[in-house]
Amino acid sequence: MTIPPDSDLDCTSSCRECWVNCGVEADQEMLEIDRLEDELSPLPENVTRIRKLISTLEMCHHKAERWVDNIIEAIGEADTAKGLGTRSPGELHPAERDWINACTALSTWCAGGPASSVELTVGDRPASYLLSKLGQRSALKEWQVQRVIDRIREFIGWPRSMHHEDSVYVFMEECGADFEAPRGAECPEYYREHEDFWKQTMQARIHDTVDGEAGDISLAVVIDLMFPCNWNFVDNLDIVLGAIGGKLHSARPLAVCARNIRHSPIRERMQTICRTLQSSLQSQHSENDVDDAVLEMLEDITGPQKWLVASLDKTIRLQLGFSTR
Repeated sequence: MTIPPDSDLDCTSSCRECWVNCGVEADQEMLEIDRLEDELSPLPENVTRIRKLISTLEMCHHKAERWVDNIIEAIGEADTAKGLGTRSPGELHPAERDWINACTALSTWCAGGPASSVELTVGDRPASYLLSKLGQRSALKEWQVQRVIDRIREFIGWPRSMHHEDSVYVFMEECGADFEAPRGAECPEYYREHEDFWKQTMQARIHDTVDGEAGDISLAVVIDLMFPCNWNFVDNLDIVLGAIGGKLHSARPLAVCARNIRHSPIRERMQTICRTLQSSLQSQHSENDVDDAVLEMLEDITGPQKWLVASLDKTIRLQLGFSTR
């Protein structure tokens, strides 16, 4: 997870490992939460288990809202016997079917099949519509589409096991919090055979908006960050395939990782959750919009539970770019 560059994270000290999903530097509020942890140590095993769940929370994930609910439930019960998910082994989430369909459609196109021949859907869009955005076939486009397939396939283990060495996606370039590759980036060894394609993909830039302001981003960086578990996967795929086809200006904002996360459909709900978590710590009912069911769940919580509530509240606010309390 990349924290929004304009979040309220004031670089003052290195973060503890439990803040791994929140950035590298700690602000004053995080340090206060850390001091509370020190006062409560040693923490019971059930509390550390729940804190590990908070440390794996990613608000850009399509199931983030459900995960937050699970964590709050675990805090209220002071224990958890499960991870963030609740599905039975082998059960497919509808979003995962979209990932498989996307891989199938893109692989068909790479194998020479016409876009119109693919009778699948990806989210609310026919795969044939998405493939039509690629335009006339070329070796560069086929190479770029294969990178998109590789990126998605790593998450679904298709058509190989996720543990197969060929299933590990190789980044075209590492980027920083600003989603920019470093100056003078060199082609990774893995892509040297097609270095010209790599260079053209790095140089191609998608123009859209970032939090309402004009922005742009390298197509290579976007493909690298095209995690299918993102809440905006179908729109992102639509934009990326259009860019590969030559349409580098998008009316819709790209929302990969923390980029444009303020467009997340759960943002308003998470604001309510954060107000509720803060209200539970103050042991008084807020006049602001809160979730009474969550407040009831967090009644009469202990010191370690309050530390968990504070940690969850801060994690959500940092990742979604909310202002300070």
